[in-house]
Amino acid sequence: MLEFEQPLWEQGCPYIAGIDEVGRGCLFGDVVAAAVILPEGLVLEGINDSKKLSEKKREELYSVIIDHAVAWAVSRVDAATVDEINIKQAARLA
Repeated sequence: MLEFEQPLWEQGCPYIAGIDEVGRGCLFGDVVAAAVILPEGLVLEGINDSKKLSEKKREELYSVIIDHAVAWAVSRVDAATVDEINIKQAARLA
């Protein structure tokens, strides 16, 4: 855990955003992405890949993440934009 974050913290980078998106596997529809910055060294058990969690566990972790987050954001790119710029670019935009 924190194998990527720890070296960056040691180099003086205090703010590291973890990101995840949903919608890239869909043939049609929006792309939604989230980014969260947690305090240095904080380990929240069960947080790795939201797609591998049950809906109940995601809901439980949502409150924990929001309570501890230094910053967080959620973005959505609509299906029409996905069609215009392609799914890869839409995920990057989100």
